[in-house]
Amino acid sequence: MVLAARRERGFTLIELVVTTMILAILALLAVPLARVTIQREKERELRQALWEMRDAIDRYKDAADRQAFQIKVDSQGYPPDLETLVKGVDVQGKKVRFLRAIPMDPMTKTKEWGLRSMQDDPESDSWGGQSVFDVYTKSEGIALDGTKYKDW
Repeated sequence: MVLAARRERGFTLIELVVTTMILAILALLAVPLARVTIQREKERELRQALWEMRDAIDRYKDAADRQAFQIKVDSQGYPPDLETLVKGVDVQGKKVRFLRAIPMDPMTKTKEWGLRSMQDDPESDSWGGQSVFDVYTKSEGIALDGTKYKDW
């Protein structure tokens, strides 16, 4: 008699389908959130890389203005290229480096950066080659806030 009331254990097909559908819906909701999170992290990395290079350029300019080392006449105290910031300059017999390495651009995944000199038009994408006044990414992408990455 007890055997007749005994029920098989396990899940029905309906329960499994409903559970699978709920999990699929949750996964679909998580994908856009993950994409935004990844893009936000890349943007943070881009801001950090730009800040590091711009800070190194400023420190080079400050040292040049204090006449800590020889500079080219037409450079206005800015470095000739990013590699100079990494290789460093000789200051009173000591090698002073302003940047450990040229950072990777998280948007283009290269170490190629757009450069501007004092003589260049701020809207121009071409570098005059005189000195490095500013850096920008070569990415044509649009940020989460709607601005172009290369305008940062």
